[in-house]
Amino acid sequence: MDVLAAAQRLETAGRDVVHMEVGEPAFGAPAAARRALEAAFSAGETLGYTGGLGIPALRQAIAGLYRRRHGLAIDPARVVVTAGSSAAFQLAFLGLFEAGARVGIADPGYPAYRNILFALGLEAVRIETHLATRYQPVPSDVPAADGLDGLLVASPANPTGTMLDRPALEALTAACADEGAILICDEIYHGLTYGDAAVSALEVTDDVIVIGSFSKYYAMTGWRIGWMVVPEGLVRPLETLAQNLFICPPHASQVAALGALSADGEAEVARHLESYRANRRAVVAALPALGFRDIAPCDGAFYAYARLPEGEGDSTEFCERLLAEQGVALTPGLDFDPVRGDETVRLSFAQAPDRIAEGLRRLEAFMAREPAAV
Repeated sequence: MDVLAAAQRLETAGRDVVHMEVGEPAFGAPAAARRALEAAFSAGETLGYTGGLGIPALRQAIAGLYRRRHGLAIDPARVVVTAGSSAAFQLAFLGLFEAGARVGIADPGYPAYRNILFALGLEAVRIETHLATRYQPVPSDVPAADGLDGLLVASPANPTGTMLDRPALEALTAACADEGAILICDEIYHGLTYGDAAVSALEVTDDVIVIGSFSKYYAMTGWRIGWMVVPEGLVRPLETLAQNLFICPPHASQVAALGALSADGEAEVARHLESYRANRRAVVAALPALGFRDIAPCDGAFYAYARLPEGEGDSTEFCERLLAEQGVALTPGLDFDPVRGDETVRLSFAQAPDRIAEGLRRLEAFMAREPAAV
């Protein structure tokens, strides 16, 4: 967010900035989502409070998504609609753990995990992951973390884009069961994959909390609408928490999300994937040629995570110089790994292909120490 703020200051001063720092899709909400909301207003709906778990039609549609993608028969009663995935994480942590509980998270990983845990009086237990294991936790990490109450994994992950396949999920599920740890899976980037389809933890076990979102694949970041699929016994406690903390998810966003899940909405967002695929090809080809090292496989999502070329200093300084000299915004790795991140960066390729191509051109110029971009 600091990089984004600095980039916006440059834009205010008249500079052109290529935004490769945030996971903001280039595309807006699907047209079908906007039409659904327009139809609701035209019909005179006031879009007031809904139930704390979300409107039944949307819960059913989300259950249908799991049937289409994963062949799963999910009871809509287990679907909890939330005010974005951020609210889902808060509800999950509050509903599952007592103050002081220890929850394992992978480093590198999404920084809000540890910050939300800290804010709720929980302990984020750092699990150092490595390129050899695709920057994902492995079963031996669970007992090695010494008394975990929970384990949070992400697939595809932010910032690395790596995924857990079925054997890996099965092994982690078994390790958590052996240690009495609750497994939480962040699946908000499902749909954004470039080879094998993402496997949901729900294909392996029902004894898991899965979190999804309309922000990434459906390009509805500012609408703040997400969901959870939880074991039946957790539904009522989460409903009570949601009613007290949030009252309900935004009704207008729920209506739009229902439109996004329609046949027209799904067809539109499926086409977006081709732009991300082209961006990924360009980034994967460019980074090694520019000297970047230990590049994560980026199986999914829209990020590349890599170590800086030799001699480039720390990542914060690198990103500051790149933004000032070439008008390209990247994210320093310290956001994602407070111990090793000073030599890594995350590059988002969520923008339009022409902007990603321009960002890579400027990055090449920066590495060659050519004059600044106009």
